[in-house]
Amino acid sequence: MTSAELTAIVLGLLGGLALFLYGMQMMSSGLEAAAGNRMKSILERLTANRVLGVLVGAGITAVIQSSSATTVMVVGFVNSGMMTLRQAVWIIMGANIGTTITGQLIALDVGVIAPLMAFVGVAMIVFLKKPQIHHYGSILAGLGVLFIGMDMMGTAMDPLKEWPAFVNVVSTFSNPIIGILVGAGFTAIIQSSSASVGILQALSLSGVVGLDTAVYVLFGQNIGTCITAVLAAIGTSRNAKRTTIIHLMFNIFGTILFTIICQITPLVSFMQGLTPDNPAAQIANMHTLFNVVTTLILLPLGGVLVKIAMKILPDRKDDQTEGMHLAYLAAELPTHLNQEHPIGYSAMTITALRQELNRMLGMAKDNIVTAFQAVLERDPKRVGDAENTEEYIDFLNKEISHYISKLIVNETNEQSSAAVSAYFKITGNIERIGDHAMNICEYSQMMEKKDIHFSQEAREELKNMETVCIQAMDLLEQDGAEPTAWLSKVSALEQRMDDMTESYRRHQMERMRKGACSDEACIIFSELLTDFERIGDHALNIAQERARVDDISAEG
Repeated sequence: MTSAELTAIVLGLLGGLALFLYGMQMMSSGLEAAAGNRMKSILERLTANRVLGVLVGAGITAVIQSSSATTVMVVGFVNSGMMTLRQAVWIIMGANIGTTITGQLIALDVGVIAPLMAFVGVAMIVFLKKPQIHHYGSILAGLGVLFIGMDMMGTAMDPLKEWPAFVNVVSTFSNPIIGILVGAGFTAIIQSSSASVGILQALSLSGVVGLDTAVYVLFGQNIGTCITAVLAAIGTSRNAKRTTIIHLMFNIFGTILFTIICQITPLVSFMQGLTPDNPAAQIANMHTLFNVVTTLILLPLGGVLVKIAMKILPDRKDDQTEGMHLAYLAAELPTHLNQEHPIGYSAMTITALRQELNRMLGMAKDNIVTAFQAVLERDPKRVGDAENTEEYIDFLNKEISHYISKLIVNETNEQSSAAVSAYFKITGNIERIGDHAMNICEYSQMMEKKDIHFSQEAREELKNMETVCIQAMDLLEQDGAEPTAWLSKVSALEQRMDDMTESYRRHQMERMRKGACSDEACIIFSELLTDFERIGDHALNIAQERARVDDISAEG
């Protein structure tokens, strides 16, 4: 084979692989834009049951043509708390079945109509105005481009069957260890088992490899596809990392099982006999059998897999990270997610943001309690604790704002973008509540230093202010309430805080006229009333933005 011929083969293979991967990316992006916001509710409804969980995983993966993308999604959901580790097991099992659909479509020669699919999809994007239609057009065009790339790879590799050197190399794949390592390594590099299985089918269609040579490469490809999820788990929670361990265990178990079966039984010959004239179908059928049988064997053992994963990666004392840290968001967007988000990424991010903000809100509430108690007890020693909490609130505000600013640049879903923007405003308002709580707390220092005392009436008013502030914060921490009714409650409470502020100012003026309080006490009380009123204002701002997010989620 001449160098020119070899160059043509390599370029054809690379070009076809580029189209294949780009087609998959188009499909995933289209599906994310079309259905990303609905992914959370679908998963919450269906993953409680193991069989339905497997079906959901298989269905999602069959649509987006990538078990890696589904597993990355699951890792994110577990990390954000949207899904338990046990629920993740069923989705992963289903994802391994769903990923075999690509190979089956290739075996059925659906690629014959690939140019038509690509044309129709592009036409939907170019000629129709509705954004939702564009998303579906992206899915269809991506599927067409995927199969055009597949055909291009097959054509490029056809001459290889006449090249003895390549045939000799491929023949070594029949050695189980070599085949598994080659399959795992190549799939790990391109991060797509669908693409690597497709290349294997293209080789078989070109007559270069048969099932007896390709079977161990096929098994290794199932292990190699786990690399994407492993990368996605970097910087995530302990449970998210365990999700990738379960994914690896599933495929390693299946590989060991089927390697032994193929060594001691005529399974390969049997699969060849089912479709003797279609080598691509032989590979597709073996791939499907591998994942279906492994799932059926492990389905009753999901709890066992979870326990093993927890043994391999146990909880540690230092898992409760000391110092200031984000609990639900990674400090940085994972590098492989900076440009393209996996399906469901919007849903998992919005959930993680909400949990992080609830955590921040809890800290602000704690500081309100500390602040009022410090003033009521004239205890400036509490200021140190409040300062530590306030520093943490400021840290979270900075980190969440930084995260959102990076996220929103790449967010293509309009609804998700609006929700993320609302959370950006919420974090700023929580930080301001923390500032006002800190102001109140610091008044205790001046009271102690100058021996300032409040009258009994003023103290009762302070206790009332504390009670109403805590009621407002408790309302803000509520989840699952009907947005309109919930917002009305917060709004009514904020109005009550305004009315209390006005009433207490009048009472203060009366006390001043009667000489019942000192000038310095009146100044501090007046400043404290201002902080109290501002806390109510910021609470209402938070409620309005969160109601917006809830409305967006309901529309999605």
